[in-house]
Amino acid sequence: MREVLFLAHRVPFPPDRGDRIRSSHLLRRIAEVAPVHFGCLIEDEADSAALPAIEALCASHHCARRPPLARAGLFALARCEPVSVAAFSARSLHAWVRHTLATRPIAAIFVFSGQMAPYVPEDFAGRVVMDMVDVDSAKYEAYAALAGQPRRWLYAREDRLLRALEERAARRADLTLFVSAEERDLFAARLPLRDGIALGALGNGIDAVAFDPSGVAPSAELAEGGPQIVFTGQMDYPPNVEAAALFAREVLPRLRAVHGEARFTVVGRSPTAAVHALGRLPGVRVTGQVPDVRPWLAGADLVVAPLTIARGVQNKVLEAMAMARPVLLTSGAATGIAARDGEHFAIADGAHAFGSRALDLLGDAQVRRAMGAAAREFVLEHHAWESVLAPLPAMLGIPG
Repeated sequence: MREVLFLAHRVPFPPDRGDRIRSSHLLRRIAEVAPVHFGCLIEDEADSAALPAIEALCASHHCARRPPLARAGLFALARCEPVSVAAFSARSLHAWVRHTLATRPIAAIFVFSGQMAPYVPEDFAGRVVMDMVDVDSAKYEAYAALAGQPRRWLYAREDRLLRALEERAARRADLTLFVSAEERDLFAARLPLRDGIALGALGNGIDAVAFDPSGVAPSAELAEGGPQIVFTGQMDYPPNVEAAALFAREVLPRLRAVHGEARFTVVGRSPTAAVHALGRLPGVRVTGQVPDVRPWLAGADLVVAPLTIARGVQNKVLEAMAMARPVLLTSGAATGIAARDGEHFAIADGAHAFGSRALDLLGDAQVRRAMGAAAREFVLEHHAWESVLAPLPAMLGIPG
């Protein structure tokens, strides 16, 4: 039987952050049609707890210990390679890949994230599908444009080296995927020559059964005051930190001038010191990690995603839409979601416009209810994982 080697930079379980949500569904879909051998990096004991779920799905696996970031950074500087690639490099995983390819009938390699591209041997004769997800180099280019020295130099270096690696990986692969047509086109525009490179788009989905508002009670902590405004995300991720700060400092005071009891709640693991500091502002609450994000969405009068740097399809937006919440987001955060502004969600860019649109929505409960209902219908029709991943086996050259 034709078998698949699946390489990912992180464990896919639990599916509680954007990359894990996507990789877990990809892994499950491939495992439905072929035996899968899975390789990844782990950081800590929490990652190790995911091993039983991996073992249940896969014919074999190897989860190598991720190198310390400081050591990876020094190696990257010495070897003139991207830090974000050195951070996921492990000799034992390279050895396991070679052994698996030598001993198993591997017909295809599926590579999740550009950081894992160096694990694909040049002499592998089977099919290679690379899921870049987002154009990571473009993210670092955007960071460099906003940062002061020495971060600007570091981000510009990462952009330059990562862009070269992304191009090499795409030329090596039979097909390179992105989470949206917009990311695919952005990548194509950054290539010096596109000849011989096959690019495609494979979107993100939503578990509409899990994110069903009828089965979720709102968080009791959102019962007092209001209106309740919620932002969710990994809170050590710089674009999320910036978005939360922008809303807390520049938008919320304007809302509280009209709605004196308005509360802004930042929900997500690993909040930085800067995020914790937002919790000292009037009307702002920072939860840190929560066992389940759904009650916080269920209790929100408005979910916001004021991201100024947004790569790919935002799972936080799909989750809130599936929970029938009205969502106010920037045009960048709406990328890859073909919903209509004013019907399925609301779009505004810049703190002033964002505040004005938020005031409009908070002032009309009927509009919010209609928008939330339309949002759920939209994601059920366009972003169910089953339909999103239907083309995946054919992309790998394996009967579905």
